[in-house]
Amino acid sequence: MADAVDTGRIDPVVTAGSPSCPAGFREVMRTLAGTVGVVAALDDRGRPVGMTVSSLTSVSLEPPLALFCPALTSRTWPQLRAAGGLCVSILNERQQDLSRQFAGAENRFARVSWTPSPGGMPVLGGSVAWLECSVVDEHRAGDHHIVVVRLHHTGSSGGGPLLRHRGRYARLAAPGGEV
Repeated sequence: MADAVDTGRIDPVVTAGSPSCPAGFREVMRTLAGTVGVVAALDDRGRPVGMTVSSLTSVSLEPPLALFCPALTSRTWPQLRAAGGLCVSILNERQQDLSRQFAGAENRFARVSWTPSPGGMPVLGGSVAWLECSVVDEHRAGDHHIVVVRLHHTGSSGGGPLLRHRGRYARLAAPGGEV
């Protein structure tokens, strides 16, 4: 048996819990920071529709794939799915109001500036980056869908992304700081 090594660090307090306890699981998962984006498309009448997501991540470079996870209860996801093409706008750190608007307002595109992506999907003004994509796979997983998308066009304007951490909006520390 190896001897314990004192690293001089204080170990975190460990609280035992069951992963089947929703409150405990939620609290643990809230320690992960998530990029906030808006998934948008044009509906069958050519009107923009969209919703906020904070479960956005890359999956693969070859082929270029990403995923996001809308709730099973989402009324917007079926409209987006039916559109065929999607565009994910990654919000900048000052766009908390836009995140809130796309999470609940009835007319989510009211007073929102956007330009069309190469495929005609809405790219929200001020976004730090955008991903034009199409759905390649969808899985039901608990109370959410896991939606895998293939990227067709991307763009980036720089700046810091809007994040969610511990149920609140957050942003990255100033560039140049050591971690």
